[in-house]
Amino acid sequence: MSVLEGEGTLNAILDWLNHIGQSYYNAFITEQRYMFYLQGLGNTLLISLLAILIGAFLGVLVAVLRFSTANKKGFGWVSKLCNLYITIIRGTPVLLQLLIIYNLIFTARNTNEILVAGICFGINSGAYVAEIVRAGIESIDKGQYEAGRSLGLNSSQTMFMIIMPQAIKNILPALGNEFIVLIKETSVASMIAITDLTKAASYIGSRTWDLLPPLFIAAVFYLIIVLGLTKLLHLFERRMAQGDRN
Repeated sequence: MSVLEGEGTLNAILDWLNHIGQSYYNAFITEQRYMFYLQGLGNTLLISLLAILIGAFLGVLVAVLRFSTANKKGFGWVSKLCNLYITIIRGTPVLLQLLIIYNLIFTARNTNEILVAGICFGINSGAYVAEIVRAGIESIDKGQYEAGRSLGLNSSQTMFMIIMPQAIKNILPALGNEFIVLIKETSVASMIAITDLTKAASYIGSRTWDLLPPLFIAAVFYLIIVLGLTKLLHLFERRMAQGDRN
């Protein structure tokens, strides 16, 4: 390769890097566009937090109800109702659930879309959490339940003081994975006019006529959230394992 050809290649690489740098500058800095990402990030975190709280509550409630009423006469309808909820939620796409809940239930003009999305994703996550918690409860030896009852504890006390603390340690990795999936699923919230992180990236892409840089920036934000949550879960797991050793 001659010196001129080498300089030509180097200049082409420098021009390409300059073009890439300018594209990301336009997608993040120009006209303070980073504020759109921060607004979308705030909405994404708010929806995710609300959904995780609702999903965890529903999941534990449904799992405990199914376990507690499994062999009790007259309570078979409770177990059937819980199974119906899990079957419907797991058998339909979350996007359809979001659109149905938004258009069928929350029809008022002043409806808070973020609240609707949080409730919808929470209901969706609750079905998956219920199955995870059920597996955790069933992994505990039945002798633990009988030991709790023999100590004078009632059914609820045995469940929440003996069974659930042991079950949570077993299901923590699966539970963390469910919450990570839930955070990423909130990206479809833009379908009900919420400016979440994905919607903010799409909007900026429409302004710059270059969609890829804002999408990559949004992906980095999602990656940081997931890595932070993963780190937090690992820390929690280590603390629980340390408690067992002590």
